[in-house]
Amino acid sequence: MQKAAVAMSGGVDSSLTAALLQKQGYEVVGVTMQLGAENFHVADVARVAETLGIDFHVVDLKDIFREKVVDYFVAEYLRGQTPNPCVRCNREIKFGVLFDFATSIGADYLATGHYAQITFEDGRFKLTRAADLKKDQSYVLYNLTPDKLAKVLLPLGKFSKSEVRRLAAEFNLPVAQKPDSQEICFVPNDDYKNFIANRAPNAQALQAGNIVDADGKILGQHHGVANYTIGQRKGLGIAAPQPLYVTKLDVDRRQVVVDTGEKLFTKTLTARDVHWIYNPTLPKILHAKIRYGSRLTECTVDEEENLLRVTFAEVQRAVTPGQSIVFYNGEEVIGGAIIQGGDFDE
Repeated sequence: MQKAAVAMSGGVDSSLTAALLQKQGYEVVGVTMQLGAENFHVADVARVAETLGIDFHVVDLKDIFREKVVDYFVAEYLRGQTPNPCVRCNREIKFGVLFDFATSIGADYLATGHYAQITFEDGRFKLTRAADLKKDQSYVLYNLTPDKLAKVLLPLGKFSKSEVRRLAAEFNLPVAQKPDSQEICFVPNDDYKNFIANRAPNAQALQAGNIVDADGKILGQHHGVANYTIGQRKGLGIAAPQPLYVTKLDVDRRQVVVDTGEKLFTKTLTARDVHWIYNPTLPKILHAKIRYGSRLTECTVDEEENLLRVTFAEVQRAVTPGQSIVFYNGEEVIGGAIIQGGDFDE
């Protein structure tokens, strides 16, 4: 019997993952990450584990989570970037140290409740989009590697959320109707501004400065560059004859640059920290997403040393440094990178 360690958070998705794999004949054991001082979800994991009759481990990852995810999250905002902590967490924590822990307890696989699919075709494992595209989470998994794709199970990829809740109820899981979490797990009340200010109160990016137009004319004041993001319109506190949007964040000058909406559109961007799941001969035409909730758009890619230059068939709005661009060949995720910037002047 093969052993599957299931990353259990106490939510319905990971709980059903454990139940489905147990029904499929795997020896299932839960592994729960302790990421902060408080661990309210452990009680829910314990209830699910008791229902299924499985053991579970609580793995103390507080220190490495703080170092690899929380500190990264804060540092990126202080650089004027807008990071995606889930991408980072999946790479460093869930499919990093937790994957290693699962291996250390003799698990053949690590399973998670992500809505994505792993298929075996053409002699290799492929990461592909979920059947329910509204729930698809393949975007945040682009840092997986071939060896890990062979050792990861994603049993929810073929289900919709309504089917997941129905199945969870059929398994009598006590969390079948538990609401989904919509917030960054480590930021209380989703208040990232206060979270960052508490950790770096004297940072340059949190000091007051000017809101300026593209010519440098002062239009107003702000309370810290880190409190803004590209494309933002609300909360600027300035009067203008037409709507203005954040187009650039300049930490060194403590400036938030604003302009009209058409200046947010570009067909090209550069990206760093490139990761290809395999080392592909890239198809001439790919499709990509520039943020989790955006749609796939046709593009071409040119590699320049450690950078990518991406050219889209259609203009993209509010290309945001720090977010991930993820590339698809059909339904398959082939890799991704961190957006460095868009060429808004073209």
